[in-house]
Amino acid sequence: MVKAVVGANWGDEGKGKITDMLAEKADIIIRFQGGANAGHTIVNDYGKFALHTLPSGVFYGHTTNIIGNGVALDIPVLFKEIQSIVDRGVPAPKILVSDRAQIVMSYHKNFDAYEEERLGGKSFGSTKSGIAPFYSDKYAKIGFQVSELFDDELLKEKVVRVAEQKNVLLEHLYHKPAISPEDLYKELQEYKEMVAPYVCDTALFLHNALKEGKEVLLEGQLGTLKDPDHGIYPMVTSSSTLAAYGAIGAGIPHYEIQKVITVCKAYSSAVGAGAFVSEIFGEEADDTLTSTFENQFNTLSTINPNERYIDESTLKSILGVGQNTNIDSYMEKYDSDGDGKLTFDDYKKFHEDQSEEILGEKTNWDAPGMLEAVKANFNQISKVSSSANAIDSREFATFLGIADAQDGLNDGVISYQNFNSVPALEGYEEATENYYEAFFGD
Repeated sequence: MVKAVVGANWGDEGKGKITDMLAEKADIIIRFQGGANAGHTIVNDYGKFALHTLPSGVFYGHTTNIIGNGVALDIPVLFKEIQSIVDRGVPAPKILVSDRAQIVMSYHKNFDAYEEERLGGKSFGSTKSGIAPFYSDKYAKIGFQVSELFDDELLKEKVVRVAEQKNVLLEHLYHKPAISPEDLYKELQEYKEMVAPYVCDTALFLHNALKEGKEVLLEGQLGTLKDPDHGIYPMVTSSSTLAAYGAIGAGIPHYEIQKVITVCKAYSSAVGAGAFVSEIFGEEADDTLTSTFENQFNTLSTINPNERYIDESTLKSILGVGQNTNIDSYMEKYDSDGDGKLTFDDYKKFHEDQSEEILGEKTNWDAPGMLEAVKANFNQISKVSSSANAIDSREFATFLGIADAQDGLNDGVISYQNFNSVPALEGYEEATENYYEAFFGD
């Protein structure tokens, strides 16, 4: 089975920790798009890690982690990351790099910086990781594919052609020093030496793995609103962030993706420039969300994220481009009367199935306090829903995001203190504490 984990907003939704959680039961984790311009933060028994290129499954010894053909492969960054986790006691992960992935060159990063400099106040807020120039070259068919590293004759001819084209821009548009074919060839030879042990026909590897029934997890980067087709163009990234692109960027048939998990939070932020529908400015932006942003999982800490409230219209557009399979499937499965809301009896069934999936056994309603605790939890959620005594799934997701943010950590861990910090829920502390104790003890 193939699952895809993608972002609902502009990135920074917490996809890394969701992928890390799901990776425990997966066999293969694949990065299918993007480059080192954004990343995922993982906190585990080894410590806290910021990953920019490595898939989030590298902390599990049983997994195979794949850099897919859709990735902008920055080879030095990849190997710096591998070394950084090994140096901190993580066992060396099993890594495979697609022979069809293309390489981020040093001149891509230079061109990225030169263009931002040229644009001045009209710049796009790039992280200067070379992503836009990289994808420009890929689709202009002048990029370097990993497989080409092993064709020396082709490589020597191609570096001359690429250098000639790039030097026209360097001289006449950016007024910067020229690059030499010899330097490009030397750089590529260094990359070949580094990446050669990991190169693989990953499409064939995955074809065989799927035939064997392996569990595959696709890990996206950034979020839906950064997609170049369906995002806030032109303030977008340069590769598709949608789940549908996962099949292309990983090299698998589209019909193999059977579940899409879209990660959303109750407020939105974005790396880079660009306006929001309900952007927060001034003192409110500086003070209200400061503690949250200081702790959020934004691994490019030198970039200041814009801040905004959640916007329902953007959520609807996200669902419209097929970024979530869970809302409809959950409602269809558990909504007994088909009105789009979950009653308590519906919620009990949902609770039983989730308990079985996560804990390995269905909810034991005979356990002391269990029924009362779950009922109190249901009442808390429906209290902030627009539907009395019922839960609307979108409002449920929003509520959980708000509750998560109450302690300022935005860490995906919702304690009973989080729940009771939401003003609408005051007075439920004892019931909520019982709910958690029923599951996890003291």
